[in-house]
Amino acid sequence: MKALPIESSGRSAAVGSRLRNHRRRNHMTIDQLASAAGLTKGFVSRVERDITSPSVDSLVRMCQVLRIDVGDLFAGPGEVELVRLADAPHIDLGGEGIEEQLLTPTDQRTVQVLRARVAAGGRGEEAMYSMDCETEVLHLISGRFRLKVPGRTFDLVAGDTVTFPGSEPHTWENPGDEDAVLLWILRT
Repeated sequence: MKALPIESSGRSAAVGSRLRNHRRRNHMTIDQLASAAGLTKGFVSRVERDITSPSVDSLVRMCQVLRIDVGDLFAGPGEVELVRLADAPHIDLGGEGIEEQLLTPTDQRTVQVLRARVAAGGRGEEAMYSMDCETEVLHLISGRFRLKVPGRTFDLVAGDTVTFPGSEPHTWENPGDEDAVLLWILRT
């Protein structure tokens, strides 16, 4: 399986605001969460505003009430980030005639979006491979593109999208006579 390079950002997670968002999604008041978790309303309010850091025990109790994993509070980027195409890092996942850029922040672990330009005749490796992710989505912006999975071939034209499990072995090629531009979305 192939994995994308991921770097640590050094930023802290906004645990309080994420906790508040989960509470609101569950249509709970601060009072209800505090009561069910055996905490005070004031304490929960301070945690949600990132004024107080909860103990592991308090955090676990709130997450149990909200029916979420503690890790959900730390997943993904802690702020809104813009990645301009001109600044997006180039990556190399293999193949011939392909130029790939990572469009999501390098520390984003939940979803990664790659933009690829595949030259006419460009192709993936002979042997099929799979990615280290749960789901792959391939959206063709322009040109033609062929995705091969065991026993099936998908010929895509601009605007087509194909979704498949990340564990599905596959390879690809550009059978057209012009560059193909596509987005490859990987959900981990």
